[in-house]
Amino acid sequence: MLAGELYDPHDAELVRARHRARDLCRSLNDTREDQQTERRAVLTALLGAGGDTVWMQPPFFCDYGANIHLGVRVFFNFNCTVLDVCEVRIGDHAQFGSGVQILTPLHPMDAALRRRQEFGKPIAIGADVWVGAGALILAGVRIGARAVIGAGSVVTRDVPEDVFAAGNPCRVIRPIAKPTAGGLDG
Repeated sequence: MLAGELYDPHDAELVRARHRARDLCRSLNDTREDQQTERRAVLTALLGAGGDTVWMQPPFFCDYGANIHLGVRVFFNFNCTVLDVCEVRIGDHAQFGSGVQILTPLHPMDAALRRRQEFGKPIAIGADVWVGAGALILAGVRIGARAVIGAGSVVTRDVPEDVFAAGNPCRVIRPIAKPTAGGLDG
């Protein structure tokens, strides 16, 4: 599965791993704002890396959790979903607006095969990326550091670093200017 090869999603070991993740997500989603210690413990148990520094606004949903590797101080706003049948790697200080979906699964075009097997491709998101609310990031995509993805975008192909990209399908709109000594340029 992690290698991007066809696999049986009904395999008993995979079913157990998904149940574990869904139970942990339910525990996370049931926490209140004053339960930050409990929330941190669940995130550390759920995620492959980064649970100790992520800022997560529940509800949050994922397939396995263990295949999600976060850098330091990643932020997820309300109602984000990460389907991690393959690895999802996210750099330091990346931020995700509400309702963002990061989706590694893919399904065969052949209907008979699709009934039995599926596959996926990993996703990599660089440091300091901002993804606007409701964006979809699809399997196999790489987003470069410091890129900004517009709200509602459907990211179907790689996005280079230091650009603003938006739309369906998502495309580069313009480069992002570097800050000047006197302040920020946009």
